[in-house]
Amino acid sequence: MTVTATATKTPERPAHRDGNVLRWLGAYAASMIGDSVYFMALAWAAARTGSATQTGLVLAVGSIPRALLMLGGGVLADRIGPRRVVIGSDAARCLVVLGLAGALLVTSPAVWMLIAVALAFGAVDALFLPAVGALPPRITAAGQLARVQGLRGLAARSANVVGAPLGGVAVAAGGPRLAFAAAGVLFAVSLPLLLSLRISPLPAQQENAEPSGNAWRELADGLRHIRRHPVLGPLMLAVALSELGFAGPLNLGLILLARERDWGASGMGWIIAAFGIGAGASALVLAVRGRVPRAGLVMCLTVLIGAVATGALAYVPSVGLAAVVAICIGLFAGLGGSLCGALMQTLTDPAYLGRVTSVSTLFTHAIAPLSFPVTGVAVAAWGTGPVFVAGAAVAATGATAALAFTRLRRAELPR
Repeated sequence: MTVTATATKTPERPAHRDGNVLRWLGAYAASMIGDSVYFMALAWAAARTGSATQTGLVLAVGSIPRALLMLGGGVLADRIGPRRVVIGSDAARCLVVLGLAGALLVTSPAVWMLIAVALAFGAVDALFLPAVGALPPRITAAGQLARVQGLRGLAARSANVVGAPLGGVAVAAGGPRLAFAAAGVLFAVSLPLLLSLRISPLPAQQENAEPSGNAWRELADGLRHIRRHPVLGPLMLAVALSELGFAGPLNLGLILLARERDWGASGMGWIIAAFGIGAGASALVLAVRGRVPRAGLVMCLTVLIGAVATGALAYVPSVGLAAVVAICIGLFAGLGGSLCGALMQTLTDPAYLGRVTSVSTLFTHAIAPLSFPVTGVAVAAWGTGPVFVAGAAVAATGATAALAFTRLRRAELPR
């Protein structure tokens, strides 16, 4: 009698039960809450120290190094590993913010001081953001990446809900220096969690993915990888257009819409809360299910539905209906964004993940905000309705263009 041994594959541990993923999630949440507290403290200190123009300069100047250095941050993450970059950049953010808090113990805030801190924080952010986005494939199995994106979305929404009130309480209790100190402590809390992460080795790399020793050449290799990939290129096009379309109307445009309709700050607050509920629900669905069949097609369709809802938001007659539409935008656009992130991490060659992540993050955190002043000028000239429709059309163009690529439309997440 012959006995045949059959190899069995060990089942993947679900991300929400994986201690390694949960440590990463805790570090990410602490860091995001720290971000919210930091920006609240920076805005308050700038408004109390300088003019309205100077306040705008302080809040905007951090985006300059973020835009200039973001792609380089992706190269660095691929060269030395995203974990090292995340730990180093989070430690640097902690030191910068705690240093400012310490300086405010002996002197009053000055505009030049706030600008210097904003520039330094933006430069460190350019390293942190690509690296933190490149970590999930190193800490969990490929089949859990969609669930991790859902958990990350939940953490980001929770940070938005907790961070701003926490920053307000800290400013009210002890002024900007206490708020900056609280942000620094939150960054410090994330460090031991990051240090305890277990990082899986990369799969065998392609021969042309080996570091060349030249940062510019490595960056060019990363961009070439996106351009030549049958799915990543169209996916980045969808990311760029959807971010440009959504950013203006759903940020500055929403404020101007509430003012135009006399909905007041409370009405705007309800709409923003409704958007957060929808986005949180989409993140929860993805975190629980772990996988969405026909992910490429679902991503395109959900972004398209979110774009249509964005265009309709400017024409609803009441706060209640606007909140309902905002839930739809958060639900569908949020699900589309999470699926986009999961597909990108699944399809990218691991050796290029930092650089690919840096390109998508550049569109999200640097290029899309450039639409804010354009949105303001356009609303002043034509009103909110046409501007919301134009933004929706840009986002819908990205989704429609993505649908035209068969490989992207048929893309699937790993089981």
